[in-house]
Amino acid sequence: MVRLERRPQHSQLMVYLSPVIAVVLTLVSGLFIFAALGEDPLVSLYTFFVLPISDLYGLTELLVKATPLVLIGVGLALGFRANVWNIGAEGQLTLGAIFAGGLAIYFHESESPLLLLPAMVIAGVIGGMAWAAIPAFFKTRFNANEILTSLMLTYIAILFLSYLVHGPWRDPEGYNFPESRLFPDAALLPLLTEDSRLHLGFVFALLVVAGGWLMLAKALIGFQLRVVGLAPQAARYVGFKQNRLIWFSLLLGGGLAGLAGMAEVSGPIGQLLPSVSPGYGFTAIIVAFLGRLHPLGVLFAGLIMALTYIGGETAQIELGLPAAVTGLFQGILLFFLLGSDLLSTYRVRFGAAVTAKGGTS
Repeated sequence: MVRLERRPQHSQLMVYLSPVIAVVLTLVSGLFIFAALGEDPLVSLYTFFVLPISDLYGLTELLVKATPLVLIGVGLALGFRANVWNIGAEGQLTLGAIFAGGLAIYFHESESPLLLLPAMVIAGVIGGMAWAAIPAFFKTRFNANEILTSLMLTYIAILFLSYLVHGPWRDPEGYNFPESRLFPDAALLPLLTEDSRLHLGFVFALLVVAGGWLMLAKALIGFQLRVVGLAPQAARYVGFKQNRLIWFSLLLGGGLAGLAGMAEVSGPIGQLLPSVSPGYGFTAIIVAFLGRLHPLGVLFAGLIMALTYIGGETAQIELGLPAAVTGLFQGILLFFLLGSDLLSTYRVRFGAAVTAKGGTS
């Protein structure tokens, strides 16, 4: 009989070593996966993880991919600390893109980025917050599970975006393709470097990381989030308003996801398409846990997960591997992370458990 037995003391060192162990085991697994696919394991691993960032352009692409992951990941991490499980960031990103993109389409003749861009940032944040407010309302009013409500709203948001670009917002000069008109220059985020796609959204991500760190370290609301997550009964005893923290966590996560959606359509995409995200909202869940639910950790985890995106694209081009290889590595990384966390809290025992009276159970 195999069973799990809780360790008497949880190792704090393993809290930070678990992500490192998960990454190393993912790389080792990659050797066997590439060998099974008939590819040279070492060459394939180099192509996937090193070649994409071997030049300056590749490094800037890494930051472009990491921007939405970090923005969303910080919001999710802060909410997860309070045991508020927002799984619908993909939908909130989509609504942020719709709100911001709607302004760009309506004012497509605007030539003033000083007015249009800030308005789009605000609209994107409001769109994400509005979509996150729905599960917050059902959670606080009817105690509905926010995992289910936020997740199902994601598919509604994606279908709504598809309806818009196939219907009323379709480019009248786009030869019937399901896409909006291209955004004007006034609606595009400024580039940070020449000859790259790195845009102002990455600066937003760094500011959000700094703000999240300050919130956890210095602000009362950050202290409340930590206490509610670690000791909910103690939080209720001292009078922390749980419903208020649920609203705060979901609106914060939704607003940052909406900002990520705005940054995507105003940055590398430049218009609305039937899909504006390859799954950043879901991948950011892995980013939050890989970063140990801390904003600084989320920044580094976002870079690692961004590498799987550009590595997957490079592997498709250089090795002819399917696009699914990106999701495969992300899933393996999550598997090893959860396994490392489990084994740092529990130890594996064989045989029946011994009771206090000397019997077995």
